[in-house]
Amino acid sequence: MNRTARPLRLLMCRPEHFAVSYEINPWMDRARPVDVGRALAQWEELRRTLQELGHTVEVVEGRPGLPDMVYTANGGLVTPWGTVGARFAHAERAGEEELFDAWFARAGLGPVHRPVEVDEGEGDVLTAGEHLLAGHGFRTTRAAHDELARVLGRPVTSLRLVDPRFYHLDTALTVLDDDPAHPDVAYFPGAFDEPSRAVLRGLFPGALVTDEATAGVLGMNAIGDGRHVVLSARATGYAQALRDRGYEPVPVDLSELLRGGGGPKCCVLVLRR
Repeated sequence: MNRTARPLRLLMCRPEHFAVSYEINPWMDRARPVDVGRALAQWEELRRTLQELGHTVEVVEGRPGLPDMVYTANGGLVTPWGTVGARFAHAERAGEEELFDAWFARAGLGPVHRPVEVDEGEGDVLTAGEHLLAGHGFRTTRAAHDELARVLGRPVTSLRLVDPRFYHLDTALTVLDDDPAHPDVAYFPGAFDEPSRAVLRGLFPGALVTDEATAGVLGMNAIGDGRHVVLSARATGYAQALRDRGYEPVPVDLSELLRGGGGPKCCVLVLRR
């Protein structure tokens, strides 16, 4: 199948202040020191890769004391129907909220709705064609999905996450192609409860279903543009499955940023307005 890439506008944040100074997901271990220089080099390689694929990358400035701001996917949700800020589940990340909201406003992406419910942005809400797929169970609350539906005027499909390793939807599901006519996704079934798996089977009967080996290296945390899929270099089986499906896998090494529980998709927020 011929696949067509679509240029994306992406927001990133340099990991100058990256550290594992607390533990709020199973990937984090304060006993393992972070090599910030290596994290910066890997992040720069990710940015260069995305730009060479034809995508526009904009950068929000981080701040000392906010080590997870590099994971910009959690900073909000920017859609054609409106922009919604983040409300983080953990106090350690709450300081990021106003910085992302201010950046959205300066970039002309406002007005920004400040959520009442806990809502961790594009980490838990992914656009696949006309579908807004929303995760809950660990961070974003189920009530936040109803709030999003009201604010954006769009139906939201709720999916329950049940494995703490996959605490955000974007760690368990990749939107490979968000073409409204032919959306395509890949997901790891073990991250979801059975009713959610049934929903995914109904919405995407031809989806690429992945395995524990892929999910276990955060392989699902990948960036798809309709043709290319930027993914963890460790997800070799996933890369081959994508080739077989007609996609072009683009592996990157983000092993240092994985210490905080993030991969390529965690490091980008897609700006869809």
